[in-house]
Amino acid sequence: MMKKVPLRKCVVTKELLPKKELLRIVKTKEGNVFADTTSKANGRGAYIKKDLDTLQLAIKTKALSRALEIQIDDSIYEDIKKVILGE
Repeated sequence: MMKKVPLRKCVVTKELLPKKELLRIVKTKEGNVFADTTSKANGRGAYIKKDLDTLQLAIKTKALSRALEIQIDDSIYEDIKKVILGE
């Protein structure tokens, strides 16, 4: 029997993708926003495709800000970029 692959929707491209191909961005109750590499952090999560073009689009369209209902700092986008690049 095939194992069910968990799918999540990218808040930027609206594509349904396997969780492995996505990066979870979390907003905690305190209002901290960060890239959740474990996918286990508490808080409101939004998924974006692990792709620099998608990240650029997220910055331009403010899709992440809308999904998490918070203003996102450039420094947070820098952190997300580092995670995508695997630094």
